[in-house]
Amino acid sequence: MSRVGLKPIEIPSGVSVTMDNGTITVKGPKGELARTIHADIKVNIGDDVITVERPSDHKDHRALHGTTRSIINNMIEGVTKGYEKALELIGVGYRATKSGNKLTLNVGYSHPVEITPEEGVEIEVPSNTKVVVKGIDKERVGALASNIRSVRLPEPYKGKGIRYEGEYVRRKEGKTGK
Repeated sequence: MSRVGLKPIEIPSGVSVTMDNGTITVKGPKGELARTIHADIKVNIGDDVITVERPSDHKDHRALHGTTRSIINNMIEGVTKGYEKALELIGVGYRATKSGNKLTLNVGYSHPVEITPEEGVEIEVPSNTKVVVKGIDKERVGALASNIRSVRLPEPYKGKGIRYEGEYVRRKEGKTGK
């Protein structure tokens, strides 16, 4: 039984949730998000509480139950608080700059790497070795942060690369001489 799917979702003040033809729309102070929900999962929207129900204990329905509840909860949290992911550039000469909407990364390649965020996600560069990705959609914020990290993944020998803030990179010992 899904314990996550059984928990009710509280709707904070200033947030409106509507359901229309299988699409749930959440409007809040930071913006609006819409997502199509699987047809088998039933979403009950009350005055200040949302509950998610499944039709049976079939494996697919159990899997969708908790996932749907988490998606709706993340949408509500996104339009009220928003999401952000911080990345650190570690390495000699590694730096990030922002010009207009584009993020330019100099991370040891012969050319700078430019990344343009999609609409609804913004990038901030508080210092030349730190990048912050912000937005209301958790999935898109995480995807853009992952794309930035994949430009130069952290390597285990010197620890250089782009990593999430607070991420631990396990160091390996290098070659030993004869």
